[in-house]
Amino acid sequence: MRLVQFRRRGDGGGVRLGVEQGGEGLGVVDLKAFDPSMPSTMRELLELGDEGLERAQRALSSGRCVVERSDIQLLSPVSAPEKVVCVGMNYRDHCLEQNAPIPKEPIIFSKFPSAITGPYDDIVLPSESQEVDWEVELAFVIGRGGKHIKVEDALAHVAGFTVANDVSARDWQMKRNGKQWLLGKTFDSFCPLGPALVTTDSVKDPHSLGVRCLVNGDTVQSSNTDQMIFQTEALVAWVSKFVTLTPGDVFLTGTPPGVGVFRMPPIFLKKGDVVECQIDQLGSIINKVV
Repeated sequence: MRLVQFRRRGDGGGVRLGVEQGGEGLGVVDLKAFDPSMPSTMRELLELGDEGLERAQRALSSGRCVVERSDIQLLSPVSAPEKVVCVGMNYRDHCLEQNAPIPKEPIIFSKFPSAITGPYDDIVLPSESQEVDWEVELAFVIGRGGKHIKVEDALAHVAGFTVANDVSARDWQMKRNGKQWLLGKTFDSFCPLGPALVTTDSVKDPHSLGVRCLVNGDTVQSSNTDQMIFQTEALVAWVSKFVTLTPGDVFLTGTPPGVGVFRMPPIFLKKGDVVECQIDQLGSIINKVV
Protein backbone atom coordinates (compact mmCIF):
# COMPACT_ATOMS: atom_id res chain seq x y z
CA MET A 1 0.00 0.00 0.00
CA ARG A 2 0.91 3.62 -0.52
CA LEU A 3 -0.32 5.49 2.56
CA VAL A 4 -0.58 9.28 2.50
CA GLN A 5 -1.57 12.22 4.65
CA PHE A 6 -3.51 14.98 2.90
CA ARG A 7 -5.84 17.93 3.18
CA ARG A 8 -8.90 18.44 1.03
CA ARG A 9 -8.57 21.67 -0.93
CA GLY A 10 -11.02 24.42 -0.08
CA ASP A 11 -12.82 22.85 2.87
CA GLY A 12 -10.53 24.21 5.60
CA GLY A 13 -10.24 20.75 7.10
CA GLY A 14 -7.42 19.19 9.02
CA VAL A 15 -5.10 16.29 8.28
CA ARG A 16 -6.70 13.21 6.73
CA LEU A 17 -5.32 9.77 6.01
CA GLY A 18 -5.57 7.98 2.70
CA VAL A 19 -4.38 5.14 0.48
CA GLU A 20 -3.34 5.77 -3.10
CA GLN A 21 -5.15 3.72 -5.73
CA GLY A 22 -2.56 1.82 -7.73
CA GLY A 23 0.30 4.30 -7.73
CA GLU A 24 1.55 7.85 -7.59
CA GLY A 25 -0.78 10.31 -9.28
CA LEU A 26 -3.98 8.24 -9.04
CA GLY A 27 -6.99 8.79 -6.80
CA VAL A 28 -6.81 8.47 -3.02
CA VAL A 29 -9.19 6.52 -0.77
CA ASP A 30 -10.16 8.73 2.19
CA LEU A 31 -9.92 6.37 5.16
CA LYS A 32 -12.03 8.43 7.55
CA ALA A 33 -14.76 8.87 4.95
CA PHE A 34 -14.80 5.10 4.53
CA ASP A 35 -14.75 4.41 8.27
CA PRO A 36 -15.32 7.34 10.69
CA SER A 37 -13.59 5.38 13.47
CA MET A 38 -10.28 5.42 11.57
CA PRO A 39 -7.56 7.74 12.90
CA SER A 40 -6.67 10.97 11.15
CA THR A 41 -2.86 10.75 11.23
CA MET A 42 -0.24 8.23 10.15
CA ARG A 43 1.26 8.00 13.60
CA GLU A 44 -2.12 7.07 15.10
CA LEU A 45 -2.68 4.49 12.36
CA LEU A 46 0.71 2.88 12.99
CA GLU A 47 0.00 2.75 16.71
CA LEU A 48 -2.90 0.40 15.88
CA GLY A 49 -0.38 -2.12 14.54
CA ASP A 50 -1.49 -4.78 12.06
CA GLU A 51 -5.14 -3.95 12.72
CA GLY A 52 -4.68 -0.42 11.36
CA LEU A 53 -3.00 -1.63 8.17
CA GLU A 54 -5.66 -4.30 7.67
CA ARG A 55 -8.42 -1.70 7.97
CA ALA A 56 -6.62 0.52 5.46
CA GLN A 57 -6.36 -2.44 3.07
CA ARG A 58 -10.09 -3.09 3.39
CA ALA A 59 -10.80 0.55 2.52
CA LEU A 60 -8.54 0.34 -0.53
CA SER A 61 -10.14 -2.91 -1.70
CA SER A 62 -13.62 -1.40 -1.42
CA GLY A 63 -12.93 1.16 -4.15
CA ARG A 64 -15.15 3.60 -2.27
CA CYS A 65 -14.63 7.13 -0.90
CA VAL A 66 -12.09 8.05 -3.59
CA VAL A 67 -10.97 11.68 -3.92
CA GLU A 68 -9.20 12.99 -6.99
CA ARG A 69 -5.60 14.15 -6.68
CA SER A 70 -6.58 17.56 -8.00
CA ASP A 71 -8.86 17.99 -4.97
CA ILE A 72 -6.21 17.37 -2.30
CA GLN A 73 -2.91 18.72 -1.04
CA LEU A 74 -0.45 15.97 -0.19
CA LEU A 75 1.29 16.43 3.14
CA SER A 76 4.32 14.69 4.60
CA PRO A 77 3.29 11.03 5.11
CA VAL A 78 4.30 11.36 8.77
CA SER A 79 3.93 14.48 10.89
CA ALA A 80 5.09 15.15 14.45
CA PRO A 81 7.07 11.92 14.93
CA GLU A 82 8.68 11.41 18.31
CA LYS A 83 12.10 11.11 16.63
CA VAL A 84 13.82 11.93 13.36
CA VAL A 85 16.93 9.74 13.34
CA CYS A 86 19.55 10.56 10.69
CA VAL A 87 22.58 8.60 9.55
CA GLY A 88 25.75 10.29 8.35
CA MET A 89 28.42 8.97 5.98
CA ASN A 90 26.43 5.87 5.02
CA TYR A 91 27.43 5.56 1.34
CA ARG A 92 30.96 4.44 0.55
CA ASP A 93 31.34 6.84 -2.38
CA HIS A 94 30.09 9.75 -0.26
CA CYS A 95 32.91 9.03 2.19
CA LEU A 96 35.40 8.88 -0.66
CA GLU A 97 34.30 12.20 -2.18
CA GLN A 98 35.30 13.94 1.07
CA ASN A 99 38.37 11.81 1.81
CA ALA A 100 36.77 10.45 4.99
CA PRO A 101 37.25 6.94 6.41
CA ILE A 102 34.48 4.37 6.03
CA PRO A 103 32.60 4.28 9.39
CA LYS A 104 32.80 1.08 11.42
CA GLU A 105 29.66 2.02 13.36
CA PRO A 106 26.65 4.09 12.24
CA ILE A 107 27.08 7.85 12.70
CA ILE A 108 23.81 9.07 14.21
CA PHE A 109 22.46 12.60 14.47
CA SER A 110 19.00 14.16 14.43
CA LYS A 111 16.70 16.76 12.99
CA PHE A 112 13.88 18.28 15.02
CA PRO A 113 10.46 17.03 13.84
CA SER A 114 9.54 20.66 13.08
CA ALA A 115 11.91 20.49 10.07
CA ILE A 116 9.54 18.10 8.28
CA THR A 117 7.60 19.54 5.36
CA GLY A 118 5.50 18.14 2.53
CA PRO A 119 6.62 16.47 -0.69
CA TYR A 120 5.83 19.53 -2.82
CA ASP A 121 6.27 22.32 -0.27
CA ASP A 122 8.92 25.03 -0.56
CA ILE A 123 12.38 24.85 0.94
CA VAL A 124 12.90 28.17 2.70
CA LEU A 125 16.43 29.57 2.57
CA PRO A 126 17.25 30.93 6.04
CA SER A 127 18.89 34.35 6.19
CA GLU A 128 21.38 32.86 8.68
CA SER A 129 22.97 30.57 6.07
CA GLN A 130 24.68 31.12 2.72
CA GLU A 131 25.54 27.45 2.07
CA VAL A 132 22.35 25.39 1.82
CA ASP A 133 22.82 22.00 0.17
CA TRP A 134 20.75 19.02 -1.04
CA GLU A 135 20.86 15.38 0.11
CA VAL A 136 18.47 12.80 -1.36
CA GLU A 137 17.90 9.95 1.10
CA LEU A 138 15.94 6.75 1.51
CA ALA A 139 13.80 7.13 4.63
CA PHE A 140 11.89 4.52 6.59
CA VAL A 141 9.27 4.75 9.31
CA ILE A 142 8.93 2.59 12.40
CA GLY A 143 5.64 0.72 12.64
CA ARG A 144 6.19 -1.41 15.72
CA GLY A 145 8.19 -0.03 18.61
CA GLY A 146 10.83 -1.77 20.66
CA LYS A 147 14.17 -1.70 22.44
CA HIS A 148 17.23 -3.89 21.82
CA ILE A 149 15.76 -5.18 18.56
CA LYS A 150 17.71 -7.97 16.88
CA VAL A 151 18.91 -7.51 13.30
CA GLU A 152 16.96 -10.56 12.16
CA ASP A 153 13.74 -9.10 13.63
CA ALA A 154 14.31 -5.50 12.58
CA LEU A 155 12.34 -5.38 9.31
CA ALA A 156 9.20 -6.49 11.17
CA HIS A 157 9.44 -3.19 13.09
CA VAL A 158 9.47 -1.10 9.88
CA ALA A 159 6.12 0.10 8.51
CA GLY A 160 7.44 1.29 5.18
CA PHE A 161 9.71 3.51 3.11
CA THR A 162 9.57 7.03 1.69
CA VAL A 163 11.75 9.69 0.04
CA ALA A 164 13.53 12.42 2.01
CA ASN A 165 15.75 15.41 1.34
CA ASP A 166 18.14 16.06 4.23
CA VAL A 167 18.56 19.75 3.40
CA SER A 168 21.72 21.01 5.11
CA ALA A 169 23.21 24.42 5.93
CA ARG A 170 26.87 23.50 5.46
CA ASP A 171 28.24 26.65 7.11
CA TRP A 172 26.45 25.78 10.35
CA GLN A 173 27.19 22.06 10.00
CA MET A 174 30.90 22.38 9.26
CA LYS A 175 32.09 25.74 10.60
CA ARG A 176 29.73 27.07 13.28
CA ASN A 177 28.32 25.86 16.61
CA GLY A 178 31.40 23.78 17.42
CA LYS A 179 30.84 21.80 14.19
CA GLN A 180 27.92 19.97 15.77
CA TRP A 181 25.53 19.01 12.99
CA LEU A 182 22.12 19.63 14.57
CA LEU A 183 21.57 23.34 13.89
CA GLY A 184 22.73 23.08 10.28
CA LYS A 185 20.30 20.24 9.67
CA THR A 186 17.15 21.44 11.37
CA PHE A 187 16.04 24.81 10.04
CA ASP A 188 12.31 24.92 9.25
CA SER A 189 11.49 23.16 5.94
CA PHE A 190 14.82 21.25 5.93
CA CYS A 191 13.20 17.79 5.77
CA PRO A 192 10.86 17.40 2.77
CA LEU A 193 9.29 13.94 3.00
CA GLY A 194 6.97 11.87 0.82
CA PRO A 195 5.09 11.50 -1.37
CA ALA A 196 3.75 8.35 0.32
CA LEU A 197 4.67 5.79 2.95
CA VAL A 198 5.09 2.64 0.87
CA THR A 199 4.56 -0.37 3.12
CA THR A 200 7.36 -2.92 3.32
CA ASP A 201 5.31 -5.61 1.57
CA SER A 202 5.02 -3.31 -1.46
CA VAL A 203 8.77 -2.65 -1.83
CA LYS A 204 10.52 -5.39 -3.76
CA ASP A 205 14.02 -5.00 -2.32
CA PRO A 206 14.88 -1.96 -0.19
CA HIS A 207 18.55 -2.97 -0.42
CA SER A 208 18.62 -2.25 -4.17
CA LEU A 209 16.74 0.92 -5.07
CA GLY A 210 17.90 3.57 -7.49
CA VAL A 211 18.40 6.94 -5.76
CA ARG A 212 18.64 10.24 -7.66
CA CYS A 213 18.59 13.98 -7.03
CA LEU A 214 18.02 16.58 -9.74
CA VAL A 215 18.50 20.33 -9.38
CA ASN A 216 16.75 22.37 -12.08
CA GLY A 217 16.45 19.18 -14.14
CA ASP A 218 20.15 18.25 -14.00
CA THR A 219 21.11 15.04 -12.20
CA VAL A 220 23.47 15.83 -9.33
CA GLN A 221 23.28 12.55 -7.40
CA SER A 222 22.73 9.02 -8.68
CA SER A 223 23.38 5.80 -6.80
CA ASN A 224 21.76 2.65 -5.47
CA THR A 225 20.91 1.66 -1.92
CA ASP A 226 23.12 -1.41 -2.29
CA GLN A 227 25.98 1.05 -1.75
CA MET A 228 24.82 1.80 1.79
CA ILE A 229 27.26 0.71 4.49
CA PHE A 230 24.54 0.06 7.08
CA GLN A 231 21.21 -1.18 5.76
CA THR A 232 17.77 -0.70 7.33
CA GLU A 233 17.94 -3.74 9.61
CA ALA A 234 21.35 -2.80 11.00
CA LEU A 235 20.20 0.78 11.70
CA VAL A 236 17.07 -0.33 13.57
CA ALA A 237 19.10 -2.74 15.69
CA TRP A 238 21.85 -0.18 16.38
CA VAL A 239 19.67 2.76 17.37
CA SER A 240 17.34 0.61 19.48
CA LYS A 241 20.33 -0.21 21.72
CA PHE A 242 20.20 3.40 22.91
CA VAL A 243 16.56 4.50 22.70
CA THR A 244 13.15 2.88 22.60
CA LEU A 245 11.73 3.18 19.09
CA THR A 246 8.06 4.13 18.76
CA PRO A 247 5.55 3.99 15.88
CA GLY A 248 6.02 6.94 13.54
CA ASP A 249 9.74 7.45 14.21
CA VAL A 250 11.44 8.50 10.97
CA PHE A 251 14.92 7.33 9.89
CA LEU A 252 16.92 9.08 7.15
CA THR A 253 19.53 6.57 5.98
CA GLY A 254 22.23 8.79 4.47
CA THR A 255 23.05 10.37 1.13
CA PRO A 256 25.05 9.19 -1.90
CA PRO A 257 27.89 11.22 -3.47
CA GLY A 258 27.23 14.38 -5.45
CA VAL A 259 26.29 16.93 -2.79
CA GLY A 260 27.08 20.56 -3.54
CA VAL A 261 29.60 21.26 -0.82
CA PHE A 262 32.17 18.78 -2.20
CA ARG A 263 31.98 19.96 -5.80
CA MET A 264 34.83 22.00 -7.27
CA PRO A 265 33.91 24.77 -6.83
CA PRO A 266 31.13 24.18 -4.26
CA ILE A 267 27.55 24.77 -5.41
CA PHE A 268 24.73 25.78 -3.07
CA LEU A 269 21.00 26.23 -3.50
CA LYS A 270 19.61 29.63 -4.44
CA LYS A 271 16.15 31.10 -4.66
CA GLY A 272 14.24 29.78 -7.65
CA ASP A 273 16.02 26.41 -7.77
CA VAL A 274 13.84 23.29 -8.00
CA VAL A 275 15.09 20.14 -6.27
CA GLU A 276 13.65 16.75 -7.20
CA CYS A 277 14.51 13.64 -5.17
CA GLN A 278 13.60 10.29 -6.73
CA ILE A 279 13.75 6.72 -5.44
CA ASP A 280 12.65 3.67 -7.44
CA GLN A 281 9.27 2.22 -6.38
CA LEU A 282 8.71 5.09 -3.93
CA GLY A 283 8.25 8.13 -6.19
CA SER A 284 9.49 11.72 -6.25
CA ILE A 285 9.38 14.80 -4.09
CA ILE A 286 9.76 18.17 -5.80
CA ASN A 287 10.53 21.31 -3.79
CA LYS A 288 11.11 24.86 -4.94
CA VAL A 289 13.71 26.93 -3.10
CA VAL A 290 12.38 30.30 -1.91
